[in-house]
Amino acid sequence: MTPTATLEAPVAESTVAKAALFVGTPRKATTHTSQNEGLIFEKSSPGKKAYRMDALDVPAVDAAALLGDSLRNDLGAMPELSEIEIVRHFTRLSTWNYAIDLGMFPLGSCTMKYNGRVNEAVSRIEGIAEAHPYQPEQLSQGALRIMHQLQHCLLEITGMDAITLQPAAGAHGEFTGVLMIRAYHESKGNARRKVLVPDSAHGTNPATAAVVGYQVENLKSNAEGGVDLEALRAAVDDDTAALMLTNPSTIGVFESQIQEIADILHAEGALLYMDGANMNALVGKTRPGDFGVDVMHLNLHKTFSTPHGGGGPGSGPVACKAILEPFLPAPLVVKKADGVLGFDFDRPHSVGRVRMFYGNFGMFVRALAYILANGPDGLRQTTEDAVLNANYIRAKLDGHFELPYKTASMHEVVFSDKLQATNGVKTGDMGKRLIDYGFHAYTTSFPLIVSGAMMIEPTESESREELDLLIDALQQIAREAAENPELVKTAPHTTRIRRLDEVGAARKPVLRWKAPPAKESLTPDSAAKEW
Repeated sequence: MTPTATLEAPVAESTVAKAALFVGTPRKATTHTSQNEGLIFEKSSPGKKAYRMDALDVPAVDAAALLGDSLRNDLGAMPELSEIEIVRHFTRLSTWNYAIDLGMFPLGSCTMKYNGRVNEAVSRIEGIAEAHPYQPEQLSQGALRIMHQLQHCLLEITGMDAITLQPAAGAHGEFTGVLMIRAYHESKGNARRKVLVPDSAHGTNPATAAVVGYQVENLKSNAEGGVDLEALRAAVDDDTAALMLTNPSTIGVFESQIQEIADILHAEGALLYMDGANMNALVGKTRPGDFGVDVMHLNLHKTFSTPHGGGGPGSGPVACKAILEPFLPAPLVVKKADGVLGFDFDRPHSVGRVRMFYGNFGMFVRALAYILANGPDGLRQTTEDAVLNANYIRAKLDGHFELPYKTASMHEVVFSDKLQATNGVKTGDMGKRLIDYGFHAYTTSFPLIVSGAMMIEPTESESREELDLLIDALQQIAREAAENPELVKTAPHTTRIRRLDEVGAARKPVLRWKAPPAKESLTPDSAAKEW
């Protein structure tokens, strides 16, 4: 038998010496920074740069003589990092974001639908993306045609007579519409004093009416979640300017008596304003102009799939009946006598411009692309799919959560936490627990007329497979709330940052970063202690 030999690789003396430093005092293992990213200021080190400048090939300028007291000799507390540190920092942060491209947003009322990539491609065409709003009309016929055609489409969809694309978002559209209502009543010699707002309306409605100068009077909903006609008749008088109605309402209920509501208002000379934020449940099925609405706004960033929230600017066109057309903001996009498109500034009764330039043009492009890609049949199908998805969720979750209103749901369904609250579990707890299952939370605690509201809107974007994943997660959370409520009450458990102190954040917000006192330079002895 041949004896074996053990071969040992020589170990560097310095390696042994370094290893000895850690005997008995092992350094605590930590996760990589990619799992717990700090502020970019905290990563800063003096002297680091992410660029390199070539030497000047022109005579140097005396900056002090040129700028005088405006010259800055330092950048203040600005972060100093290398290029790779900057790239990694923002790339890591981007992976923390939840997005519609990753999964479902069940936020009720917000209509977080998928933004089709064809819309994005069209909006990036050079002549569209780089068009300047101050280009002469004769050089902007393509852009004006987009706006003019979008106006035509939106008027056909809503059944209204005239429209402005200026407002920058839904609440801005409300503001514009109520300004027009005020101008209309003033033209009759009486601006009137009050605006009626149902308790099932969007929260911006009463704020808008107050900003325009009206007193707000609340209307209680009936047992079905709709407007109580008798309460409406009692509230409407010759001092009522309008009713601001969200239809379908924030509990996902269509006002089945909408024509009677309009008749009651019109009999007293008041107008019907419709918050069109929930048009995702109506497009292609019914038109507000046909059931008595006088003025309404649309949310292009909800109904017509342009980016929403942090994904891009909003857009809130306002459409109206002919009686309000003179008061639309100036200018309007019109076809002139010679067939050329242009702006009409000659509007003596207009409420004035409400937005710089002519609105968020990039959103017009995306919305028109969405409308043309779907066509009438496709738009009707998206509405039907949105309503079908909401009712599928309703049927699967009814019994697991309380359903406060039995009225037929449209594009969204509202449950409550009443069953889970008996174990101390609230809607916000379950929303946070949903994050552990990979979903964005639903809308919690809204609408206010439902205590502990759980507001879910799947939109038409979601497949049955995705809906089933959400349903399974919520059913499991309902079981957890009954069997192990602490698990839900302390959620989320799988996120990089655990449950935040929301009360502290609201009462003692930290709104800016402040540089800490400079650390002393590390000596060899202090460095060893750090290790």
